[in-house]
Amino acid sequence: MDRKAPKPPIVEVVSWRQSLKKLLESKTGQLAFREFLKTEYSEENILFWLACEEYKTITSNTEMAEAAKRIYREFVQVDAPRQINIDCETRREITNGVSQPTLSCFDKAQRVIYKLMKKDCYPRFLKSKIYQALLEPSEAS
Repeated sequence: MDRKAPKPPIVEVVSWRQSLKKLLESKTGQLAFREFLKTEYSEENILFWLACEEYKTITSNTEMAEAAKRIYREFVQVDAPRQINIDCETRREITNGVSQPTLSCFDKAQRVIYKLMKKDCYPRFLKSKIYQALLEPSEAS
């Protein structure tokens, strides 16, 4: 997290313990989780998840096609710079669908990555120094 940024309210930080969904609903939560994932070399997971969330809001077919190609190149294709950990069938389905993308073409992969973060990274995040530091009361300056 940006050391100069004010800490989020403690009540918000505590609410992140409820669920990964609750954490991801918070912009500050996303930033803290992303910072943690960087330390685990798995930042691509949240970046892909966020890209999919943004993708689902696209209304123009032209924009959708461009965004689908961008997400595919960055996260899905084999040897992508931020390749996500998905099974080869899901990867193949996206590869086949990216030329004529739909709003749901990344849904399956997004669910896979969400489950991976929920089961694997999220519990470790709650025990991490990054999260624990946010729970500490702020020193009055």
